Amino acid sequence: MAGGRLPSVAGGGGVEFKAKITPIVMISCIMAATGGLMFGYDIGVSGGVTSMEDFLKKFFPVVYSRTQEGEFDNNYCKYDNQGLQLFTSSLYLAGLTATFFASYTTRQLGRRLTILIAGIFFVIGVILNAAAQDLAMLIIGRILLGCGVGFANQAVPLLLSEIAPASIRGGLNIMFQLNVTIGILFANLVNYGTANIGGGWGWRLSLGLAGIPAGLVTIGTLMVVDTPNSLIERGKLEEGKAVLRKIGGTDYIEPEFLELVEASRVAKQVKHPFRNLIMRRNRPQLIIAVALQIFQQFTGINAIMFYAPVLFSTLGFGSDAALYSTVITGAVNMLSTIVSIYSVDKLGRRVLLLEAGVQMFLAQLVIAVIMGLKVKDHSDDLHKGYVILVVIMVCTFVSAFAWSWGPFGWLIPSETFPLETRSAGQSVSVCVNLLFTFVMGQSFVSMLCHFKYGIFLFFSGWVFIMSIFVWFLVPETKNIPIEEMTERVWKQHWLWKRFMDENVGGDIAMSGNGAKKNGHANGADPVSQL
Repeated sequence: MAGGRLPSVAGGGGVEFKAKITPIVMISCIMAATGGLMFGYDIGVSGGVTSMEDFLKKFFPVVYSRTQEGEFDNNYCKYDNQGLQLFTSSLYLAGLTATFFASYTTRQLGRRLTILIAGIFFVIGVILNAAAQDLAMLIIGRILLGCGVGFANQAVPLLLSEIAPASIRGGLNIMFQLNVTIGILFANLVNYGTANIGGGWGWRLSLGLAGIPAGLVTIGTLMVVDTPNSLIERGKLEEGKAVLRKIGGTDYIEPEFLELVEASRVAKQVKHPFRNLIMRRNRPQLIIAVALQIFQQFTGINAIMFYAPVLFSTLGFGSDAALYSTVITGAVNMLSTIVSIYSVDKLGRRVLLLEAGVQMFLAQLVIAVIMGLKVKDHSDDLHKGYVILVVIMVCTFVSAFAWSWGPFGWLIPSETFPLETRSAGQSVSVCVNLLFTFVMGQSFVSMLCHFKYGIFLFFSGWVFIMSIFVWFLVPETKNIPIEEMTERVWKQHWLWKRFMDENVGGDIAMSGNGAKKNGHANGADPVSQL
């Protein structure tokens, strides 16, 4: 793993490098993680904007007429419009497509340049959205923002996992998710402040202020160093060595450099990384990565984050109260992610995932009961006590997600794939995540219309299933160097060890520590073999 220097014998026969936390590591991780700001702002801003009257009048007059008192007689269905949902979800469909190109740039051009490309997409998309004169211009802007999301979500988690010392890798990686939550909160505050600005400027200001995180991503890239893993993988050995010295604060980097070179040599033997992903040895990582992305969306979190103002309006909140409640949930989301940063490398991934499963399950049951008993199709009356209870339960749900499924959906895939399939594996993770984010964004309001309060029973059922999945199939990865995962995680798991047979199906049998045993440990010079 990058970021560590002094070797010591680790469990499973590998070499673990004790890390120092240097300024360049912190600066690179902080600036790279700003990619999450834009992602979070895009998630948070759309729900508030779609509840603004001027925005609805201009782009979705049919929905606007439904929201007026007496114009539509079903609370659950007044926002059910495919065009309105497309405004939200088109970003994620574009991101899904872009991630395939991002996989290529991440591997061939590096993590840093891929993040810069994301920043450029963000800036252009923001300009088009803020200046939109018709629905087509609005959607094109969202598509460009989606391309930025695809590139940023591909590269940032990889950069964070590869540059961070193993002992704090979880916390540093979660800085991406923390920035997502800060972006959501920033968007909620902006929406609350611009909701009553007339003349069609409120929604333009909300969409235009996305230029702040977009600019931070673009400028911040200039302060980021590319990872030693990426530089060595692309044959830039001296640059890789220089970065190792920089991020470690020491000249004693030869053992780690040789390990990274050997892992890169093995990775270069894989000519088709996407095809290699489905080979037997890589199936455990692939299954877990895909499952985590699907489950993350089926918690219902993005349904709440996209449409929180719409949801609260459905429950009978006034428009100002709905936006105010959204700000509260955004703040809870951010603070709970900070909890995750401090606890992930102490308590581990599994404990937090399982605890959160119980908390989310109970919170959604309570929300379903309140909506089922108290929210009627044709009435906006909801007792203040129930309103407060709903907000508390939503915050309870959001907090559990924020210190578990939110960050770990990105953390675990980025740290478990071997180098030869890491870019491809991250690409699949991002693709699946954005696909199901698109599905949720495009369908939630329609599901709310048809399922009514049962939508939360639907989500709670999925939370139960995913908790069972974690209990049996997700191994603990805390404090384990990413090049040691095969020996110390997969070969120790009761089920996945059966997939770790050597030389199965023509796959490259060795990576990380295993590769080293068959490479320079046997006298071969890994540098000369590159």
